[in-house]
Amino acid sequence: MGEKIKSFEDLKVYQKLCDLHVKIHNESLKFPKFELYELGSQIRRSSNSAPANLAEGWNNKHTNIYLEGISRSLGELQETKHHLNIAYRKKYLSNERYNSFRTGYDECEKMLRGLEYSLLKWQDSKRS
Repeated sequence: MGEKIKSFEDLKVYQKLCDLHVKIHNESLKFPKFELYELGSQIRRSSNSAPANLAEGWNNKHTNIYLEGISRSLGELQETKHHLNIAYRKKYLSNERYNSFRTGYDECEKMLRGLEYSLLKWQDSKRS
């Protein structure tokens, strides 16, 4: 069995989302100057909100509230994918960078859905 999770910071998905945010933050600073406070700001905000929502829901006494945090994290992840798509279409990201970010977010989405499924399964077992 794996190591005991003591903090949201121990979650691999949280770590990966934070790493992706830092990479996106740095990449967005290369966007044209007029986009720094438009698309750049939006992609930085949503990419940071994905792990922040996961952290916010952590260790709550009510599983439903933590599930809501996961749901919000998934929503921010989808928003970030949208912003990445727009940045790619505007040619601010190379095909290689775009695909790398998309792959990372696709992996995080699977991890978040797995966490969500595990919590729902645990919650159902407590009701039985």
